[in-house]
Order: sequence, then C-alpha cells, then structure tokens
Amino acid sequence: MMVLREMLASSGWVERTQGFARTMQRRTTEPGGLLLVGTPDAEPWHLAAHLDDESRLSGTPQLSPTLVRYQAPQDAPAHLSVTLERLEAARKGETVFVVSEDAAPEMLLERAWDARKMGATVLSLDAGDEELHGVAHESLVVPAAAPTLIVPELDVVSFDSVQHLVSVAAGEAAQSPSSMSVRERMAKLLEHIAGPRIS
Repeated sequence: MMVLREMLASSGWVERTQGFARTMQRRTTEPGGLLLVGTPDAEPWHLAAHLDDESRLSGTPQLSPTLVRYQAPQDAPAHLSVTLERLEAARKGETVFVVSEDAAPEMLLERAWDARKMGATVLSLDAGDEELHGVAHESLVVPAAAPTLIVPELDVVSFDSVQHLVSVAAGEAAQSPSSMSVRERMAKLLEHIAGPRIS
C-alpha cells in the first residue's frame, strides 16, 4: 500500500482519499455509527475488514464499521445480521457509507435519503452514479473503466485500490501525534494479512 501511495503521490488520488476520509472521521462520532453498505450482489466485506483494522490500530472505535446487509442468514451472528432497516434509525453523528461499483438500488437510495433527512451524513464511493450523488453529501468517484493496474496518463486506479487508500487514510485522519506512524500501521496490517514474518 505504501508503494501504491508513492506511485500515486502526484496523481491527486492520495489527497482525494485523505479529504474523503477526514469527512468520514469528523462526521462519525458514535461507535457503531459508520454504516457501511454495498449492493445486493457486492457487499463491501474487504473494506469493512480494513476499516475495522484501522479502527483498532488508531484507537478510534467509531471507525469500526457496521456492515449493513440486504439479507442475512438466520444463523448469522448479530454483527453480521444488520439489515437495511438500520438505516431508518440513522441520525446525526452517524454516517451511511455507500460502496457501489454498480448503480445503487432504489431501496438503498430511499433509505439513504431518509437517513440524510434525519441528520446522518451520506458518503459514497462509486463509479459515477448520478442518482447516488444526488443523495450523498460527498462522493468519491472511481471511473468505471479503471483497470486493475494504474494508468498514470488517465489518472485512474481500480475500485479495489481506492478502497485500500480510503481505509488507510481513515486511520491517518484518526491518529493523534502520539499514535503509531503510518509505516508502523501498514506493517501491522500487512502482518495481519500475510502472517508474521519468519526470520
């Protein structure tokens, strides 16, 4: 991730994700109030895991997301059984974070709009969904044609890469000066993903 950020240093993507993450961190003041939701076919599990890691590493419980699902199996644990109905209870101090590479379904748009009217902040990470932009306070747009690898001439990255950048930036935004450095947090995150280094 550090290599990716260095490669993108002059592209504007690092600054964009940092600004977006600062909004998320500033507007989400309640633990459990970061409501992360995707589409029925693509739930943002990967981003949820990274944000949860960043929450622990930065000591910021409000960054630990609540994964909101369209349907949950009967035997799913409580933290994986939160449905769209949770958005109806969203309020000030909470953030509805929509992650959707495809067009957001109508039922999600309606609930996100209701949450916004109740004072919740609505953010989106999407591929250019104008209807979703009409609901969101702030949107981070990843062009739909973005390839897996970076194409500097087009200044685009993959949808997956931007999710990584957002999660790291969220941890940075939450850090106090005495907290772990970005390099230390990245090392811990990589160790969590790959396992401890064997000497």
